[in-house]
Amino acid sequence: MLGVVLGLCAVTLAPARADLTRASVHKDEHFVTAETPGILDIEAGECFTDPAFHPSAGGEVVLYTPCGQRSDNQAYSFVHLPDGPFDRDRVAAQAWDRCERGFTVLSIDAALDFYPVVPTRETWADGDRDVMCVAYDPAGSLAGSVLPRA
Repeated sequence: MLGVVLGLCAVTLAPARADLTRASVHKDEHFVTAETPGILDIEAGECFTDPAFHPSAGGEVVLYTPCGQRSDNQAYSFVHLPDGPFDRDRVAAQAWDRCERGFTVLSIDAALDFYPVVPTRETWADGDRDVMCVAYDPAGSLAGSVLPRA
């Protein structure tokens, strides 16, 4: 009986321990772009996985994940950038600035960090001016929604 209890404890603790030993990760505006398959299916407030290879998709995709489960990222807002010619550095700078404002206003947990998902030259040419602002935990996965309860 004791062996079964110890075995169950080891199985129960394994996922938490994996998060504690996971190397810290830094995500930036290149981590996920507007062209990453699956990202356009994510709406504000929703959680999603990091890009991973999926055989059925034939490449890397991000997938929606309920925020009540462990997830890698949560879209906390969208911001709209002004029209103009595409300049990657300008677009990235505006995206970081506007996402930081939202991150600060929401008072999201200080242990978390954020990154913007920015339009690419191709999506910009198609009229895409929206930036997705995403929160994540550099030390592991999110245990639930990072958004304040209303």
